[in-house]
Amino acid sequence: MTAEPPRTLGLVDSASIAAGTVIGAGIFLVPNLVARQIASPYAIVAVWIFSGLLSLAGALAFAELGAMIPSSGGQYVYLREAFGPLPAFLCGWTFFVVIATAAIAWLATSFAMYLSHFVPLEGWARQVVAVGVTALLSAVNYHGVRGGAAVQKVCSVAKIAGILLLIGAAWWSPVNHWQEARFSWPTVSQWGLAMVACLLTFDGWAVLPMVAGEVKNPSRNLPLGLLAGVGLCILLYGGANAAYLKVLPAGETAVTERVAARVAEISIGESGAAVVSGIVLLSVLGSTNGWILAAPRMYLAQARDGLFFARFGELHPRFLTPGFTILVQFLWTAVLCVSGTYEALGSYVMFAAWLFYGATVAGVMVLRRTRPGAARPYRVWAYPLLPLLFAAVAFGFVVNSLVNDPAPALSAAALIACGVPAYYFWRRR
Repeated sequence: MTAEPPRTLGLVDSASIAAGTVIGAGIFLVPNLVARQIASPYAIVAVWIFSGLLSLAGALAFAELGAMIPSSGGQYVYLREAFGPLPAFLCGWTFFVVIATAAIAWLATSFAMYLSHFVPLEGWARQVVAVGVTALLSAVNYHGVRGGAAVQKVCSVAKIAGILLLIGAAWWSPVNHWQEARFSWPTVSQWGLAMVACLLTFDGWAVLPMVAGEVKNPSRNLPLGLLAGVGLCILLYGGANAAYLKVLPAGETAVTERVAARVAEISIGESGAAVVSGIVLLSVLGSTNGWILAAPRMYLAQARDGLFFARFGELHPRFLTPGFTILVQFLWTAVLCVSGTYEALGSYVMFAAWLFYGATVAGVMVLRRTRPGAARPYRVWAYPLLPLLFAAVAFGFVVNSLVNDPAPALSAAALIACGVPAYYFWRRR
């Protein structure tokens, strides 16, 4: 009999995995990209909130699938049930080769970069730190999901407290550019480009369904965890941008590379940049841990279907974690960190990720039609409007990437296509 991982994750664990993975470095760096497209502070805050609500629509669609199919694997399992094994395999294949592992490598390297604010780190030293952080978090998650969940809760609480501190300091500051703010409508193109930056910052909510097989009472805790986690991120991101724009006018925000650090310098003083670097370290650490914790569960489900190396489908006999999978994931991530290829792969990640996000949410509508009698403890709100809206935006993002930046998009498509012969190889076995 195949061992199954125990259900040990409660509602707080679920919410912290969702929120803690979403909140990375983006909220501290991306606001200037949004301000380059939209001049009105009111419209800037509006596009952040709208993008958050759109991300929540995708998360709630995943919640319906997770409550209906409460097993680990996330998108792999949902695509398998909706569209068959080949699209599911291509999703798992792409997550392992580039989406999850490149994301972990980028986050770990970002951690090393911000750590250099406190400790001199250059060149190879940053690579050593990035690999070391990945190794440490992989070891924690190797020894049990509860340890990984504990790290996630601590990082989530600390980073939320840090963001609230930053927001509070900005509102306490006597500087107030909201007094001179005016509302103006952005063009459709400006709104769309700003939304892309915001949606990338909200990315990460899809990791929670990957560990659905280890969530207690998943029909309740999975939807509530996604709702609480993403909802909290919407409030924090909206509040942070409103605070930034109080201290920095939109025009200055657009030309400031590290918006949060500049806001902290004005509102806190010379130590502000160090405070923000500390908050970013915690944010990136939690986001890295979330991916390391969740992604191996996708490969576990895939291997148990006979569509990946058999060892990937085994649990550690003592810790009941996909230990071998976590180890291999670490080794591949370390290669990406040391070689620097994660930077090139990063341009492929969003095309591939949003292709599978859109397909998975479309799977909600497919399964409503093909399996109408299946138990659905949770049903996505405003069906089919919300799934249709999210799928349209996701596929629009994919098409826009093909039109406006075809080289990395086509490379990502080729990488996905390379999974087709791999699928038939494992299927024959």
